[in-house]
Amino acid sequence: MTAATEEQAKAAAPAGASSSRPFSAFERMVAWRYLRSRRKEAFISVIAGFSFVGIMLGVATLIIVMAVMNGFRTELISRILGMNGHVIVQPLDGPLTNYADLATRFSAIPGVTMAIPTVEGQVLAQGVGDASTGALVRGVRADDLSKLKSISNHIVSGDLVGFASGSGIAIGSRMADQLGVSVGGTVTLTSPNGDVTPLGMNPRIKAYTVSAIFEIGMSEYDATIIFMPLEEAQLYFNAEGLVQSIELFVEHPDAVDDLRQPIEEAAGRQVFITDWRDRNKTFFSALAVERNVMFMILTLIVLVAALNIVSGLIMLVKDKGSDIAILRTMGATSGSVMRIFFMTGAAIGVAGTVAGVALGVVVCLNIESIRQFFSWLSGATLFDPELYFLSQLPADMNADETIAVVVMALALSFLATIFPAWRASRLDPVQALRYE
Repeated sequence: MTAATEEQAKAAAPAGASSSRPFSAFERMVAWRYLRSRRKEAFISVIAGFSFVGIMLGVATLIIVMAVMNGFRTELISRILGMNGHVIVQPLDGPLTNYADLATRFSAIPGVTMAIPTVEGQVLAQGVGDASTGALVRGVRADDLSKLKSISNHIVSGDLVGFASGSGIAIGSRMADQLGVSVGGTVTLTSPNGDVTPLGMNPRIKAYTVSAIFEIGMSEYDATIIFMPLEEAQLYFNAEGLVQSIELFVEHPDAVDDLRQPIEEAAGRQVFITDWRDRNKTFFSALAVERNVMFMILTLIVLVAALNIVSGLIMLVKDKGSDIAILRTMGATSGSVMRIFFMTGAAIGVAGTVAGVALGVVVCLNIESIRQFFSWLSGATLFDPELYFLSQLPADMNADETIAVVVMALALSFLATIFPAWRASRLDPVQALRYE
């Protein structure tokens, strides 16, 4: 410790230093001086700098990755639930012919916002030239499609007038691009379940006019779904007068279990009820597992940075042996010395955590602009919608998760400082001066 430092220590810690309160101005002043780099301590400062950067990057990475995965899950849920019913009712005791009456009864159940009878079937869609793609035809009533806001509010070309008249279909924007068609164009649909003849089953082939093109932002739906008027779909799939299921949309999708009994009572017949969780259980379970594993893996970044704090503080303790001896002879207790080095290491962790949170928030707020910039810089498509289903990179910061990341980073930083600080407090003043 230099003469100036010793004078400042004496001024801040007079004879009563041994009885001064914990984390006093004297202890904070000494801890701050140990954080400031000097020429002979340059190597220790480099280690402290790497610890700071490591914690900052670790915290920022955790916040960004968790926000992106939350945004990814939220967007998928909102788009999947906006497109498909929250509860699907299917008959067990015969064809569903009284679907209009059942839809009215289901709609009257408190908590149910809409009931949509549907007919579905797989087809081969052909457009201009040899362009073709597999598609899922969903037959719905025109009034129901107009109430389905995920579709009616995302019409990018045309309108639903032709659909309402029963002479047009609505297709996704990606399918329109693949088939090379636009509004007013013709799409030929081929179904393997056609007419039965003495020579076997003949495929059913029919051309339809595109009256509307929608884009909901989920590539899987924009590239595969075709909406067709219900009566036309019944004729096309040989299902005159009946539907396969009734899809119910509810106010609170997480509380669908409470609606099972009222739905069974309203049906008045044997029905099989499934909900959105059953239909997407594997997918969302995989997302949850991936999210938890990513959190544990990225926590290792913060742990490595915290271990750098340990090595840096141990070297600082060895370098400051004479200072510790002088502080002890001036009346500083072993607890005071321990708190000094604890604050020195903890300051690195706190500063790194705060900087990491700030960096993570800035990146999350501008995640899509950053993605576009790196896509332009690299000349490649980052976060390809064909692979990740969504057209934009989402980020949804969760306050509880962010707090958990901050607490975890601070806890690791504080724990990392305990052992070096304890060693400093146990250092014998006589031995420290002898080694110096």
